[in-house]
Amino acid sequence: MSYGAVHFHFSLGSRTMNRLFLLLLLSVFGVPAYAGPQINVGTVYDYLDADKSTYLKRVFNSGDSTAFVKVNVLEIVYGTDGKPEEIPVVAAANGASRNGLMASPARLIVPAQGMQGTRLLYMGERDRERYFRVRFVPVVPEKEDEFAVSVDEREDYKKNLSAGVNVMTGFGTIFFVRPKDARFETAINETDSRYELRNNGNTVIVIDEFKNCSLSDETDCGATLKHHVMAGKTFGFDKDKGREYRFKLIEGEQKKDLKVVSR
Repeated sequence: MSYGAVHFHFSLGSRTMNRLFLLLLLSVFGVPAYAGPQINVGTVYDYLDADKSTYLKRVFNSGDSTAFVKVNVLEIVYGTDGKPEEIPVVAAANGASRNGLMASPARLIVPAQGMQGTRLLYMGERDRERYFRVRFVPVVPEKEDEFAVSVDEREDYKKNLSAGVNVMTGFGTIFFVRPKDARFETAINETDSRYELRNNGNTVIVIDEFKNCSLSDETDCGATLKHHVMAGKTFGFDKDKGREYRFKLIEGEQKKDLKVVSR
């Protein structure tokens, strides 16, 4: 059991699930389906280092038609009860610069079998770590979407998509903005029955490729997991007899392979 680690979850809406199910039925019964755009954004977690202010995020389209993608940015803010709330990042009412993360451009036209990039630009103070959810949402372009396409091009695109079944699946990623004076300090506390890592620094650390396996049977292993441990939090687990725990401790660019054996 662990505590203090941060877990981020992504789920598909019921509409998307229904469309996925329909696509599966069509493929099983041999009915041709129009693939349409299929985007991929690479890694789910991205980190802006203390000495950087921009980050290039690439969006790939492995489908057979152009993808029109909106990029939405929301800040993840934790309340006093520890529960996260997602707040849209908008410009200040007085016209001042944003205090947070913005995507430029926020509208991407990604050709079939092609790639486009957006720059995630952070503006504001870096006295503490901040967290953002960046959503990449494929859409059918409308006039108000501000995509640089003509009316005829929009209508042709809609007709092509309506010719078959297409699954417009978006992706959500988590973006960590480290403070300007990022400091890593991980304390290990181990007893005969428990192992704990406490983050005494001021920026997130990662427990990656965490796996526990039987000492007597290499095939008897649990699922491989990733944990984010925020500043001031602790990740830990109970040590079961006859098990070996392996994982990578990632502190920024530094990686350490750790192993814990319980006999």
